[in-house]
Amino acid sequence: MDEPKKMTRIAIGALEDKKAGDIRVIDIRKVSVIADYFIIASGTNSHQIQSMADNVEEELGRAGYSPRHVEGYVNASWVLMDYNDIIIHIFSEESRIFYDLERIWRDGVDIDTAEFREDQ
Repeated sequence: MDEPKKMTRIAIGALEDKKAGDIRVIDIRKVSVIADYFIIASGTNSHQIQSMADNVEEELGRAGYSPRHVEGYVNASWVLMDYNDIIIHIFSEESRIFYDLERIWRDGVDIDTAEFREDQ
């Protein structure tokens, strides 16, 4: 498994551990050079969103990956975690609807999260 896929698998697991809602993965390799994958997830409140971000950072850190940049953690309406090859967006439900990244990045390819399971 290549590094971006491995990172994505770890991030998805960390998000699922904290009961993230509607986890989506968008392959943006053919439409942008900023990353390989966007991971988008929702939380129901700021505490859950921060908990998801903490767990992602902890699990990726254990695997040897550090974020290049994290933004929005304090307000926890939209936390952006930039890991170079993957970018994780953790939204409140309201912010996710408002910013609608899935529509903005519709030229990317939606990938079923099951494709990132360890047994794949």
